[in-house]
Amino acid sequence: MILVSACLLGHKVKYNGGSNDDTLLQAYNAQGRFVAVCPECFAMLPVPRAPMEIQYGTGRKLIEGRAQAVDADGHDLTASLLLGAQKILRIAEAYHAEVAIFKEGSPSCGVHRIHDGSFTGRKIKGAGAATELLRQHGLTVYSEHDLTEAQLKQLIEEDIRHDSIRD
Repeated sequence: MILVSACLLGHKVKYNGGSNDDTLLQAYNAQGRFVAVCPECFAMLPVPRAPMEIQYGTGRKLIEGRAQAVDADGHDLTASLLLGAQKILRIAEAYHAEVAIFKEGSPSCGVHRIHDGSFTGRKIKGAGAATELLRQHGLTVYSEHDLTEAQLKQLIEEDIRHDSIRD
């Protein structure tokens, strides 16, 4: 199975109650190879909620205890972000997932860039907490911008082959 950010599949789990619909991923969702995940929801954060960013670093530093996650109201949500990442890892393990496709820019799911913690819209190079934790455990994580339709088809075909080998 392939983990996919739930917001990309049309689930209204974004901090503002919306979604980040990705038409390519939604078109292939019917094939039954995707597991919709949202670290913030799995950490029991409400929808809608105040926006959250990682301050003083990236997902890696957050996992190492050298950064913190806060919302725009100043609440420390570090424990929630880490809990959500851990739950995503457990789901990946349960489904024998090797690949995830996550929402770029998110403090949990960002793949290449995340917001810098200033709540000004600036982004920095680095990954979110869930992405970083999955990578540390050997998963390959793509953003929704990384894949062409041909690459997505190939990932799905490889996922089907891996399932048939395990059976």
